[in-house]
Order: sequence, then structure tokens, then C-alpha cells
Amino acid sequence: MDRLVSALLALVPLISCQAMHSQPQPTAFARDIHSHGEPEKVRVRHVALELELDFAAQLARGSARLDLERSDRDAPLVLDVESLEIRSVTSSVGGSREFSLGERDAALGQKLSIRLLPADTSVTVHYATTRGAQAMQWLQPEQTAGGRHPFLFTQGQSILTRSWIPLQDSPGVRVTYEAAIRAPEGLTVVMSAEQLGRGDDGRWRFRMQEPIPPYLIALACGALEFRAISQRAGVWAEPSIVAGARAELEDTERMVQQAESLFGPYRWGRYDLVILPPSFPFGGMENPRLTFATPTILAGDRSLVGLVAHELAHSWSGNLVTNATWRDFWLNEGFTVYFEQRIMERVFGPERSAMEKVLARRDLELEMAGLEPWQQVLHCDLAGHHPDDGFSSVPYEKGALLLRRIEELVGRAEFDRFLRGWFDGHAFESVTTQEFLVSLERELLSRHPDARAQLDLQAWLYAPGLPADAPRPESTLLAAVDREVERWTAGARAEELVTSGWVTQQWLRFLDALPDELRVTQLAELDRVFGFTRSGNSEILCAWLVICAHNRYSAADTAMADFLMRVGRRKFLKPIYVELAKTPEGLRRAREIYALARPRYHAVATRTLDELLLASNAK
Repeated sequence: MDRLVSALLALVPLISCQAMHSQPQPTAFARDIHSHGEPEKVRVRHVALELELDFAAQLARGSARLDLERSDRDAPLVLDVESLEIRSVTSSVGGSREFSLGERDAALGQKLSIRLLPADTSVTVHYATTRGAQAMQWLQPEQTAGGRHPFLFTQGQSILTRSWIPLQDSPGVRVTYEAAIRAPEGLTVVMSAEQLGRGDDGRWRFRMQEPIPPYLIALACGALEFRAISQRAGVWAEPSIVAGARAELEDTERMVQQAESLFGPYRWGRYDLVILPPSFPFGGMENPRLTFATPTILAGDRSLVGLVAHELAHSWSGNLVTNATWRDFWLNEGFTVYFEQRIMERVFGPERSAMEKVLARRDLELEMAGLEPWQQVLHCDLAGHHPDDGFSSVPYEKGALLLRRIEELVGRAEFDRFLRGWFDGHAFESVTTQEFLVSLERELLSRHPDARAQLDLQAWLYAPGLPADAPRPESTLLAAVDREVERWTAGARAEELVTSGWVTQQWLRFLDALPDELRVTQLAELDRVFGFTRSGNSEILCAWLVICAHNRYSAADTAMADFLMRVGRRKFLKPIYVELAKTPEGLRRAREIYALARPRYHAVATRTLDELLLASNAK
């Protein structure tokens, strides 16, 4: 170990979120506490799926062939499974193999152990999914845009892939994969892989030749049509929305080009998107070659396509270079938010990017005020916690602020050189925070001792809250919005406010800057002039409905119930339900709506909302 690395490890000990302890030495294998797998002994390198999708039974049945790398010839293959019916295990060299299932853990599922013989280089697990497969959401026709055909999509992050594929479900165990999927006539299958088309046997075939973490294996099936945006980019969507989606996303190719100019070539071949039904729990999911996206980004004015820039940025940070464990999640999301901001600055200009940075920092500060101290830490200790418990704006926005702080200290050109080297040097690898710190010292801070002296990495990575030197962005356009809010609160009528030409980010600032306590007459005036309750922009409507819930503006009740019934994006659901649940009357109403809406939500959303609305201590 050279002196620079030794000095760094002495300077920045890896400590837990609560207390300091001695620095462990770097290891070639990062133990993932959220997986039963033992890849240091037997590692899965390739997955070959053969599945049939049964929409009537809402399950998939078939097999997964797992190609193996065996470091310990006496060790069994240990996999993660959750709610799978394991029927048999066979070997490529012939014969069945003994297997056993461990006790079910509520968070981690079950441990599947397969006894291997000396000649085994691959095994095939024959299985079927069950109604408990949380990664799979089977939608009825009425839950789709077209209303005529059913729909299925999977969502694997963080540890849900094990509920539809038996594998080592850890971001540190990268695999290549292939798939042959049979679906009912009239439905199209797409996956996060090279689309090889439908064969004469009726199966849709796919191939991913680059190793990816298991949470990025994804499938969607429905009445889908494709529209090209460029030679390498396009959009899949239901027929009734595909034309509008293509128009909304027409800047995608420009984003790819700008991203390449910043941090190197796009290495995944195609960059397509699929617009999913509204129950999709996230804004987007960065599945390689095929971003999954919520229809709530289709605002009609391209004001919400920052999400596309974010998911595209994951093609470098997250997909190309992946967090090795969920404790290192900020390496995915902090880098991606920073990269997204750089793309948006290039495509839409510095002022648009500045507005989004200001709003993001404000959202971070508001959310951190309600988080436990350990949840405010970038490199947080997830022992005893589900990985999703660490998913907040902290790894995203606090992580991006750290990178922007480093950029401030060393200069953009130097930081870009470092980042490009980081992506090139760790391409198709899963990495830890410790590895990042070693690279940061060796490749950047050692050349800039003044910057190193000013950068308190221990505070950034291991302390709650934001360090005092966290960048604070400014926006002249948002400052103008604040002045209009001050005029209105001083007595100016809503009609007199200067709002012509405002974009989504300005309206969000306007709503955020309003006083917490508002009279019904004031809300009615704003609603009459600006039509917030009728807004087709989901970001604006959600922000408005939170204000309405807080101030008991009953005129928005119908719109609120409709929004909660038709939208499944957790980002929108949680703040409205949280605000309703603050009063006994609101909690009763929230539970009434949730009872009807819950079957439409994905398990990722219900896990959060069940705890909020159905827990015995909810008041």
C-alpha cells in the first residue's frame, strides 16, 4: 500500500453512523448484509431465463440457468429467493441437485442452498413466482392508458429481484443475462437488454452482454408501440400516449450527446425509454438500455424531463460504476444528481439548472428535518435496516452537494478529469465508498493540498446534516418569484402578480414560499386565478394538494382523491398522505382513500404507506 493511500486511510477512518471505530483494511470482496449469497465461494456470472407470463394466474413459470465461478470447490451455491416456488434444480452435466430453503426473513427472504458436484459449472433452477412477488406488478386493463389490455412490469431495486429470479441479489454481484419470454398474443415484451425480437416459437428474446447488478434486470409487457427519437434512442408506450411521449422526450438524443462530451462514451448501445402505467412507484428507473419512466413526467412542455437526464446519467454512475452495497448508495445517486445537473446546464442553460439546484437543496433541508440522525449520513450504517430505509434525498442531494463542493475547490476542469478517470477506471465494476476515497486522494486531492485542507470528508460522509461549506445555489428567476409572493402576502391581488412565462420550477417555488397557514378565501383566490386544482402538471398539483391538506381546503378534496387513486409514484403519494395523517379527521380520510387505492400501488409504495397509515400507533 503506497504512502498516499495509507495517509488517506489514517485521515478518513470508516466509521459507523453513530460512533467511530478502527479502520478495516481494504478487501477484494465487500460483504453485503442484505444478501444471503456467498459469492466469495461460488459466484453467479450469467443468468439465462426461460419464462412464460401467465396473466390469468398473475405468475411467471419457467427456469433460470445460472453459470458459476467456483472459488471453493466444496461450497454450495447460495442464492436469494423471496416468495418463489422452487420445483427442482438440475445440472448442466446431468441429474438433479439437492437443495434446501432456509427460514424466511421478513426483509431478506429465504436462503436457497444448492449442493454442487465437482463437475458442475452451471445449474438450472426450475421455479414459479407467486402472488407474493413484490417485484412484479400485474395490472388489469382498466389500470392502463388504453384500458383494453393487461400490463406487467418489474421493479427490482433494491432487493426485490429475488422475488422473480433466484440469484445472488446483491449490487456487488454483477451478471450478464439472456432471456426467452413467452407472453399472450397481442402483448409486447421489452427488457433491460438488447431486444432480439420475437422468434417463430413465439418467444421474445433478449441479451445483455455487459455485466450488471441484479436489480437492473427488468421486464415490461403490455400493449406497447415504439417511436424513434434518433438512431439510438426512442420511446415505448401504449398507443394512446406514444406520440405525445415521443414529442415530450425529443431532447433525449441531445442529452446523450452532452453526457458523452462530459464523461465519455455511452457504452450500452441503445438508450430507449418505456412509459409505464401510473402505478409505477418511482419517477424513473435506470434499467440499462431501457429506462422505465412514470407518465407523470409528460407535462406537455418538457418541463419535467430533468428525470430523463437523471436516468441517463445513471448509464455512467450506477450502471457502469455501481455501489457495491446499499450502504454505498450515495455513490450511485449523488454522482447521478451531479451529472444530471451538468447535463441540464448544457441542454437547457445555467439558469434552468440553477433553479433546480435551489429547489433540490430546499427539499433536502425539509426532508432532513424529519429524518433520524443516522438517515442524514451519506455512508450510513444499514445494519438492522432494510436498504429502502436509507433511500431519501440524502444520498441524492447531499451526495451531489459534496461533489459540487469538490468541484468548487479544485476547479471544474480538474474535477471533470477525475470523474472521467473514475468512470473509465471502474467501468462495469461495483465499488465501495472506501475505494472512492482512495481514488479521490490518489488522483485528485494529492495534487491539490489546499483543497484537501478545506474539505472535511469526515463531516460530509459520517455526520448528520449538511456541513457549513455545503454549496448554496442562487437563482435570479426564483428570487423574482419570491418578490411576487411578498407582494401577494402584503395585499396584492393574485391577478396583479407578474407570472407570465413562468415554468414549472418557478411555480413550485411560488407554492413553497407561501405562508404555512392560509385562509380558505386566500386558497380559493389562488385557485381561481392560477387553476392549481385543475393542473395537469403532477409536480405542481402534488405541491398544491399538500397545501390544501394542511389548510383543509375542501374544494380540492375530489381532485386529491382522484390524484391518489390514479398516481402510484411514491414521491407524490407520501407527502399528501403524511399531511392528511396529521389530524384525526385527515387520517380517517387518508385511510378511506388508501383502502381503495392500495391495490393499485406497487409494493415499493405500500411498504412506505402501510407503516404510515396502517401501523397500530398511527394517530
